[in-house]
Amino acid sequence: MPEKVRTYLDWNATAPLSAAARQAVLAALALDGNPSSVHGEGRAARALIDGARRDVAALAGAEAAHVTFTSGATEAANMVLTPDFRMGRTPLSIGRLYVSAIEHPAVREGGRFAKDKVTEIPVTPMGVVDLAALEHLLATHDASAGLPMVAIMLANNETGIVQPVREAAAIVRRHGGLLVVDAVQGAGRLPLSIAELDADFLILSSHKLGGPKGAGALVARGEVLMPKPLVHGGGQEKGHRSGTENVSAIAGFAAAARAAIEGMDGRNIGIAGLRDRMEAGMAEIAADVVIHGRLPGRDVSRLCNTTFFSLPGLKSETGQIAFDLEGIALSAGSACSSGKVGASHVLTAMGFDAGLGALRVSLGATTSEADVERFLAAFGRIAGRRRHGVAAA
Repeated sequence: MPEKVRTYLDWNATAPLSAAARQAVLAALALDGNPSSVHGEGRAARALIDGARRDVAALAGAEAAHVTFTSGATEAANMVLTPDFRMGRTPLSIGRLYVSAIEHPAVREGGRFAKDKVTEIPVTPMGVVDLAALEHLLATHDASAGLPMVAIMLANNETGIVQPVREAAAIVRRHGGLLVVDAVQGAGRLPLSIAELDADFLILSSHKLGGPKGAGALVARGEVLMPKPLVHGGGQEKGHRSGTENVSAIAGFAAAARAAIEGMDGRNIGIAGLRDRMEAGMAEIAADVVIHGRLPGRDVSRLCNTTFFSLPGLKSETGQIAFDLEGIALSAGSACSSGKVGASHVLTAMGFDAGLGALRVSLGATTSEADVERFLAAFGRIAGRRRHGVAAA
C-alpha cells in the first residue's frame, strides 16, 4: 500500500528550513574560528556574524548595532522582560509589566518580573488588544515604583489577528513607558520597522522564517537603553548576551531574513489567495465552522497565512489526531508546551468557552493548491464523521 502523502500546514509553529538557509548553515559549519578570536579564522567567523546582523536588522527596519543575537525568541523575551534596565550607566527601574492576555507564553509568563508585578491587558471578543483598558491601566500606574513596560505582540500566533501596535505605542508614550513587541509571527508577513511601530524592542525568531532552530534576536530602538544581561560570561554581543555565538544558526537566520524581505508582497498575495480558497471551502463543507477573527461585518486584520477555526463538537486533541491520521500536519495553537494540547488561553481571553476546540492551519511559501485541496478533502471526511458521532478514523 503506497505511503500517504504528508501535507505540512503548520508554518506558524516552524517554517520548513529553506534551501538558502540550509546552504548558509553548511557553509558556516566549514568555518573553524571562534568569532571572538583575533586570528584570520576568527575574523572570518566574525565577519559572517557582522553581515548577518545587518541582514536581520534590515528585516526589522533597524540599525545593525542594535541587534543582539540569542538562542531564540524565548531567550530574547526573558532577556528584555526585566525590571532592571540601564540608561547608559545609570540604573533604570521598571515598576510593572503589562502584557496582553493573548501573548505567547514566552512573554505572558513575565520573564524576570515577579508574578505580582505582571498585569494582564484584556482583549476584545474579536481578539484585539483593548486600547481603552490599556489607557486606564497606564493612567493608574504607580510611577513611584518605576516606569511601566508594555508587551504587545504584532500578530497573534494562534489567530493570526494583527494587533494595533502603533495605537498602543501612542498610549505607552503618553505615560512614559517602554514598549516590547513580539514580532515573531509578523516578520516576513507584514512590513516591519521598529521606528514606524514606535517600539523600544522587537523580538524575532529564525525558525519561524525558514531559518534553523536555535537562533533569535532582540532588536533595540537604540544603544543607550538596554536590559540587565540574562546570560553572563565572556561579554559577547557587546556584553548584552555572553557565550560564543552560534555562527551556523546565525548564518541561516540571516539567509532566511533576506529571503523573507525579497518578494514579500507578491508571495503574501499568493498565500492569502490560498487561505481564502481554503476558508471558503471549509464554509461550504460545514456551515457551522467558526473562523476566529472572521465574522460577518466584524472582520479584523489577520496574517495572510493563518486560519484558526472551531467545529462544534470537535475537540482540539481529537481534531489534531484526526488530521494527522489523514496526513495533514496542523496544530491546536501555540507549539510551546512539549506536545501538550489544552484549552487555548487566546480563545478564553476572547470570551469563548475554554472547552471549545480550535485548530490552526498556517500556510507558507511552498504551500500549493494541491495542499489546500488535500486539506479540504480531509476536513470534509472529519466533519462528516463528527456529524455521525465519530471524530477519528
